[in-house]
Amino acid sequence: MNAADRQIERRWEQVHNWGPYGLLGVSVVLGAVSSGQMDGPLEWEVDAGLVAAAIVLQLWWNGTRNRRTGRGRVPSRAGTAYYVVRWAIAFTLTWSNPFFAFYAATGYMDADELIPGMWRRLGLFASAVTVAGAQCGGLPPKSATQWIAFGGLLVANSGLQTVVAHLTEQEERRSRERAETISELERTNTALQQALDENAALHAQLLVQAREAGVADERRRLAGEIHDTIAQGLTGVIAQLQVVANAPDLTIARMHLDRASALARHSLGEARRSVHNLAPVALADDGLSEALKKTVAEWAERTGVRGEFTVTGTAEQLHDEVAATLLRIVQEALSNASRHAQAARVGVTLSFLGDEVILDVRDDGRGFEPDAVPERTRAGGFGLDGMRARAERIAGTLAVEAEPGHGTAVSARVPLIRDDR
Repeated sequence: MNAADRQIERRWEQVHNWGPYGLLGVSVVLGAVSSGQMDGPLEWEVDAGLVAAAIVLQLWWNGTRNRRTGRGRVPSRAGTAYYVVRWAIAFTLTWSNPFFAFYAATGYMDADELIPGMWRRLGLFASAVTVAGAQCGGLPPKSATQWIAFGGLLVANSGLQTVVAHLTEQEERRSRERAETISELERTNTALQQALDENAALHAQLLVQAREAGVADERRRLAGEIHDTIAQGLTGVIAQLQVVANAPDLTIARMHLDRASALARHSLGEARRSVHNLAPVALADDGLSEALKKTVAEWAERTGVRGEFTVTGTAEQLHDEVAATLLRIVQEALSNASRHAQAARVGVTLSFLGDEVILDVRDDGRGFEPDAVPERTRAGGFGLDGMRARAERIAGTLAVEAEPGHGTAVSARVPLIRDDR
């Protein structure tokens, strides 16, 4: 309950505590002023005794309900007994002097809080009898006209109180439903906040796992690079130097020294390329399309193999992770083509198709048997596995089509995630 609701509760409590005293006081004043003009069946001294009894009754009830419930606004047997005794006093006083109907009207104020269930309608009807009797000129009616007026006023008062009681019950029911709805919303919000906290923790965990997976991919790629290029180059240098050591003449020794020097320079270049590829610097200033175009052109110039790059569809600025992944796949595919395919031509196509991006790398090299890929992997090949792992890490797929003597085609299909920056 908020501060405004508590303030309303306090004001209603004050009304229920002091309202009967106020209405009784008004009735006493008006009854005293009119006592000389109205002749009731009871003497004024008896009325004074009933007024005192009403005050004592109210004092008892205020103290009792505060001890029983704290607020005392809960229907109970004690509340019903208090209501009946108060009505009896008010009815007797009104019979003596109609102005005491003001005090009898207290029955309209708290019947819903004193009498349980359908009995409260009977309490309201009893209060309406007292008030209607006073409105028609006093109890009992003394003529047929007064009886008719009494009947009409009773119907009017009862009907009005019935409607008010019905509306009050509906409002109480709606208030309870609203309170239950608010409580349910609070529980739902608490559960939602817990779910959001759990999702945030899971998201952070996934980011850590993605970084770790990226580190593992880079380590595996570097291992493949070292194995397939630098290690092989150094092995070739050693073999050439061994030949030099056993060369029969200077001409043969110089020829093998030149080969060893060329292998060393090539291995140095491969080492520099591997270090360069640790970060996709090609994407620092250009979009993916321009970066791929430059990558293919530089590779073609370095290897002497004809390379072509094509873009289909409307090029879009991709998310950094997607762009970096596709660039890495092209670099891996071109590296494989230069080392294994012995191709004369390589084509790279980047296609933007609505909600996905397709990257195709085709060569006219010697191809291979796809079923032999696991053996190649166990023997030390890292390229295809690395490309497939990269694509899957961003919810993509990678397919390889190859046939001995008929070239190789690598196709990566990934979601088109735009860069919203």
